Amino acid sequence: MQLIKDNAVVADDWQFIPRDHEGDLPAGKLLVPLEQWLALRNDPGENRQLAPWIDSDEEVEPVAEQLLDEPLVAVHFPVFMDGRGFSTGRLLRERYGFQGELRAIGHVIRDQLFYLKRCGFNAFSLRDGTDLKAALDSLEDFSVAYQGATDNPEPLFRRRNGE
Repeated sequence: MQLIKDNAVVADDWQFIPRDHEGDLPAGKLLVPLEQWLALRNDPGENRQLAPWIDSDEEVEPVAEQLLDEPLVAVHFPVFMDGRGFSTGRLLRERYGFQGELRAIGHVIRDQLFYLKRCGFNAFSLRDGTDLKAALDSLEDFSVAYQGATDNPEPLFRRRNGE
């Protein structure tokens, strides 16, 4: 499996564990549901590294401080029209200062990548069959953005006026 991370197509060495997973967790790098990560983060088990994924209906504020030292936090987009994950990404980057990998997972499509990047996401796991090289180009779909965001907090009118 591959994904887009930091403006490049790279190998994905994390395995996604769904909420309904039954049985023991495998060894390796695992993306686990937030609730499971909270329960196991201090004792993940032998030969296992855990990172949380947050669903769109989960509040990030109560656990944000606990996430700050994690190398990876994934935000799950269950359907195309659910934009709550954009807010989760922005909260983690702007309010809480999360510096690690912020990955968009689930129903993520090429048309969203530019906007996800503006909200602080630096990694994108797209659906199987997606041309990742073409999707990578979409991070540069627009040369100018009017609003301030995590990638450039100054709105265009301030950049133009040199304020």
